Amino acid sequence: MKIPYYPGCTLNTVAKGFETSAKEAALSIGFELAEMPAWNCCGATFPLTPDNLIALSAPAKVLSSARKTGESLTTLCSVCYNVLKRTNSVMKNDREKRAVINGFIETDYDGSLNVTHFLEILRDNIGFDKVKAAVKQPLTGLKAAAYYGCMLLRPFEDMGIDDAEDPVVMENLLAALGAEAIKSPNRIECCGAHLAMTNEDIVVKLSGTIMTSAVRNGAELIVTTCPLCQYNLEKSQSRVASDTPGYAGIPIVYFTQMLGLALGQDVDTLGFDKNIWDARPLLRKKGIIK
Repeated sequence: MKIPYYPGCTLNTVAKGFETSAKEAALSIGFELAEMPAWNCCGATFPLTPDNLIALSAPAKVLSSARKTGESLTTLCSVCYNVLKRTNSVMKNDREKRAVINGFIETDYDGSLNVTHFLEILRDNIGFDKVKAAVKQPLTGLKAAAYYGCMLLRPFEDMGIDDAEDPVVMENLLAALGAEAIKSPNRIECCGAHLAMTNEDIVVKLSGTIMTSAVRNGAELIVTTCPLCQYNLEKSQSRVASDTPGYAGIPIVYFTQMLGLALGQDVDTLGFDKNIWDARPLLRKKGIIK
């Protein structure tokens, strides 16, 4: 089974471990992520002003191109997922805006594509029971906290992947992989997002709260779906460690890295070496890798 796939810019560059682990994991459990033959950047943000329709032309072009080759499209990055799915909602439900945007991109797209996240494929199409059955190296003893952030869940009326206030999809996946899923109360709060470019202090404060909350609730590792979240949490750790007595740092990894590890992928291909806070010493301590 081939599932049309949109990688986005970051997964083709600095987050290659996110993508390669997902592609190999997919093959291990019976499907293939088939990359779109041609794609462009989604824009990375959904416009804050409702009349900024030109900003929706880039994601609308992605959606239109994908619709010409199939009925669905999946992605891994939660920002890409947010932008594509919300743009798709505009194209489907707002006739006037659809006409303007189609004029920009010179096409006639109607919002009929089904935009999904890779987590939804695992949960709804494959099933976590099948994922569990495919596990070769259980993540036994690993206390992992899922971090959702903002983009994967909200606005709920457009996203709908899970309960916006009490999501469980990542915790259920981690449990299927054999880990102990830690539910931190700050797992749906913002990490600071693009403020990393203009106000690092705010990002450090927000990201620090997320990390210290996870640690206080017993987490040894944080799992995310977002390259920007992963970047902000990792980059904030040095300042958090210096300001918080007893805080020694915690690895921030992609959920596909944990999935690939549990499914038997070679640990050296998962991209842990590209992370600032390498998860491999912890995984060795737990006896998950040698």
